[in-house]
Amino acid sequence: MVLTGEIWRIPDHPSGVLHFHNRLEIGLCQSDSGTLEIKNSSYPFTFGDITLIGSDVCHTTYSTPGTSSKWSYIFLDFEQLLTPYFPLSLFIDRGRYNDLIHSAFSILHSAEDPRLLHYIEDIIDAYILKPANYQFLIRGLAISLLVNLLNIETDRAEPLTISENIRKESTLIITPALEFIRSNYMSEFGVDTLADLCHMSQTHFRRIFTQTLQTSPLDYLNRYRIEKAAFLLSSTNTPVIDVASEVGFRSISSFNRHFLSIMKTSPLKWRNQASFIKNQSVLKYTGWLIPPFRR
Repeated sequence: MVLTGEIWRIPDHPSGVLHFHNRLEIGLCQSDSGTLEIKNSSYPFTFGDITLIGSDVCHTTYSTPGTSSKWSYIFLDFEQLLTPYFPLSLFIDRGRYNDLIHSAFSILHSAEDPRLLHYIEDIIDAYILKPANYQFLIRGLAISLLVNLLNIETDRAEPLTISENIRKESTLIITPALEFIRSNYMSEFGVDTLADLCHMSQTHFRRIFTQTLQTSPLDYLNRYRIEKAAFLLSSTNTPVIDVASEVGFRSISSFNRHFLSIMKTSPLKWRNQASFIKNQSVLKYTGWLIPPFRR
């Protein structure tokens, strides 16, 4: 998904709420400057900077007072985009890839690696202009982008991930549960299974999980399932009832209720939209929405 245009200007006041996207977020600052907050730490950005934010990293962004920085964003699921055309297992280090996709945080200066900027701009242009066979063009660019990002991580003096202190306090401790959810979201399991994977009591696990991702384990699981369902509805002709079952819902009424709550529309209406509409985003817990400051 690509988000770009004048609507994607960031206000100059903090939202007061951290959010995450369930996708690797690549941001390109196209004007002005501001601050990116990760938990209790703040990092300055300026025109031309590229931000990389993993899917499990809670963050927020605001512009320098008196300005309204303009951004373009790419949200990427490399495995969904490239498989089965180009299985990632052919060339990636899985551990390094997981760090990049799920827990990475970095601000890169485009001048330091012009290739990175070219890949990002070319993906945005292909997504907007949709030339012939643009889907394959984007996949090719995505492979180049991924290899470049992994090489940057290897070459950097500082890892392309959150500092050890932040990781130990947040995502790292619940990583086994997050990986289990991603691999088994279509199955039926309880919080006890997730807690056992993290070697915690259920009470302690619920508290740590909620503190880390600002949502409960069950809500995170349901959002993940609905996200998968939304992709299937927009890209296949699979009946809604089968989609619900495929992503782990045992009741169509429960599926419809959660879909409406998270996506703000019914599964059928979502499917009828046919494609990603221009004002969609991947924001805090609620699926595809217009920017929160435009609501």
